[in-house]
Amino acid sequence: MASGNQQSQVGATKNGIQALEMAFSGITSIRKDVESTRFNLAAGYKGSDGGKFQDLVNAWEQQADVILGNLRDMVDKLNQTLAAQHQQQGSSNDQINQGYNQSMSVFNALHG
Repeated sequence: MASGNQQSQVGATKNGIQALEMAFSGITSIRKDVESTRFNLAAGYKGSDGGKFQDLVNAWEQQADVILGNLRDMVDKLNQTLAAQHQQQGSSNDQINQGYNQSMSVFNALHG
C-alpha cells in the first residue's frame, strides 16, 4: 500500500497536469477568438494602423505558440513524473508483499 506522502505526491502531480491542460485549452480558445477577430477586421482595416494591428496580432500569436509549446512540455514532464511515481508505488507494494510473505513463512514454520 502506498504511503500518504506518495499518494499526496501523485494527487498533486495529477492536479498540476489538470491545471496545465486547462490553461492550454483556455489559451487555445482565446487564440481562436483573436484569429477570428483579426479576419473580421482585416477586410476593413487596411491602412498603416491596420498593418500595425496585424503585426501586433502576429507577435501575440507567436508568443501564444511559445506558451502553448511550454505548456505541452510541462504536461509531458508531469506525465513522466506520474508514471515514475506509479512505478515507485508498485515497487513499494512489491517489497511490502515480499516482506509479508516472508513473515508468513516464518510464522508458519514456527507454528509448525
